[in-house]
Amino acid sequence: MDDLRYPIGRFEAPVRCGAEDRAAFITQIDEAPARLREAVSGLSPEQLREPYRDGGWTLAQVVHHVADSHVNAYVRSKLTATADNPLITAYDETRWAALPDATSADIEVSLRLLGAIHVRWVAFLRGLAAAQFDRTFQHSELGPVSLNRMLALYAWHGRHHTAHITGLRQRRGW
Repeated sequence: MDDLRYPIGRFEAPVRCGAEDRAAFITQIDEAPARLREAVSGLSPEQLREPYRDGGWTLAQVVHHVADSHVNAYVRSKLTATADNPLITAYDETRWAALPDATSADIEVSLRLLGAIHVRWVAFLRGLAAAQFDRTFQHSELGPVSLNRMLALYAWHGRHHTAHITGLRQRRGW
């Protein structure tokens, strides 16, 4: 992939999302914390301060962003399952990535948070009935979003950001 912003390609929502698709997406979500942890394993503090591309976030900021984003996704999932088309507000991920906890906190904190959230999130997702994945939330910028679409998006999201890290490691020979 020539575009370092999208090392596995841009997200493409599936046309349909059946039981097998959902199971695959949930498995990818389940595996995301371990894959991210493996991607940063052995990196020095100096390496973690390197941006994954010119003008991009540092590797540490990528880790903190994944934790922030997936915490939001977990909460949004539960809101969608328990309320009728709840309004979900967008957040400015660029500004969040510039906050002190994303620029100076130890990545271990976010790796642990991500692991814990994913244990709960995956248990929640695996417990939903098929029809519940058709439930929607109203996103302040995107409009209606189904749990099926969100599931596909976050399966992609974990792989996408892990590839930012592994791609830089490959380019630098780390």
